[in-house]
Amino acid sequence: MADILMPKATAVWLIDNTTLTFSQVADFCGLHSLEVKGIADGDVAENMRGVDPISGGELTREEIRKGEEDSDYRLKKAESKIAHIPQPKRKGARYTPVARRQDKPDAIAWFIRNHPEVTDAQISKIIGTTKATITNVRDKTHWNSQNIKPVDPVTLGLCTQIELDEVISKAASKRKKMDTQKESELSGPGLRPAEETDAQSEAVDSDTPNADDIFSAFKN
Repeated sequence: MADILMPKATAVWLIDNTTLTFSQVADFCGLHSLEVKGIADGDVAENMRGVDPISGGELTREEIRKGEEDSDYRLKKAESKIAHIPQPKRKGARYTPVARRQDKPDAIAWFIRNHPEVTDAQISKIIGTTKATITNVRDKTHWNSQNIKPVDPVTLGLCTQIELDEVISKAASKRKKMDTQKESELSGPGLRPAEETDAQSEAVDSDTPNADDIFSAFKN
């Protein structure tokens, strides 16, 4: 099943402009075949305007032709060209719409709980907040602390998944060092190798006089 932006509108266009079967249309649009039949009969999505998946870059004419020639063929979504365009680097502070600014403490709480390795400077940059706000959320001195709930910044619309992954990736090595140090502190100093312990024991035994040596010294 392809991930189509407007599945019903796309189904309307395919029904009106191709000879694809209901099953093929349903499979490509992620709909039930009965729902597609309802669209064709006018019982579903009545008066909905069709959306051309070819002009939208979601389907090619060649794929449609293959489907029309073989009713068992399953259409494949065209590869997105947008995904291969590198994301431009942002310069300056991030602008956050007023409606989203109240969500920043929730994003900060998410970083603090799930990714303590991410620095305050990184959090400040990715979601466009201040270090003072981060400190208040961490210390639970924020004016709205009782209502703050950890929510990832992508869900809140404060950054993209690519930006979030990049920040977390950069901080991954630091997290690994933190975990290693923590394990070392919990386990305490390690035991010395057995060879070293045995060698020391033998040295002590050889230096300690036995009873025969002591009595022979008195006889002489």
